[in-house]
Amino acid sequence: MIDFPTNELTMPKRHLFQQGFSLVELTVVLVIVALLSSGLMLGLSAQRDANNYQEAQRQLDNAKEALLGFAITNGRLPCPASPTLANTNANAGKENCAVEHGVLPWSTLGLPETDPWGQRLTYYARNQFAAAVPAGALASFTLETLGNANIKDAPTSGYDIASALPAVIVSHGSRGAGAYLPSGTQLPGAAGDEAENADADLTFISHTPTDTFDDLVTWIIPTVLKSRMVAVGKLP
Repeated sequence: MIDFPTNELTMPKRHLFQQGFSLVELTVVLVIVALLSSGLMLGLSAQRDANNYQEAQRQLDNAKEALLGFAITNGRLPCPASPTLANTNANAGKENCAVEHGVLPWSTLGLPETDPWGQRLTYYARNQFAAAVPAGALASFTLETLGNANIKDAPTSGYDIASALPAVIVSHGSRGAGAYLPSGTQLPGAAGDEAENADADLTFISHTPTDTFDDLVTWIIPTVLKSRMVAVGKLP
């Protein structure tokens, strides 16, 4: 009997196929890898969005403190900056007391121009609180001066979250509808609740984010502003 050497040519086909993956197995592996990759990307995107919103909230908190600090030093709130000036203009970011509705005067306050999404912060300040300080006075307003902006959770809401406010600041969120860009142009598309934060009226909307609303809003509380002015002797 002649013994033939065992090699790949003489090995049974079944043994050869057992040395690698079948097409079906490769397909399953690729599908699993694709699912894991997409899940990872979604997780990273969600984390990035959460970080941006946290940073935007920190910016709003810093802006509010900067407004209060400006008032303590100057006896008034800063006026808004003109929203339509490109940041290449020498006056961009500087307060313009001819307007009540505009953007946060970042240059005057020494703050960043934009939020995490590259958009300017909308800013309203009632002129009675931002007017020039009269001769012989320490502040442009008194303890009796009232603000006129209000915060609601819906345009048709019958009650205010806050009212008689002297100033309001808005970050227009990741969608940015209604926000002004560094070029001085306003992003279109503001509708519903977001439209209330992009028009030039006295009602602003603040509530938890939804599929159609992602604005962040903060405001100057009159009693806090006046108590700080009293503490430094700007108000009696």
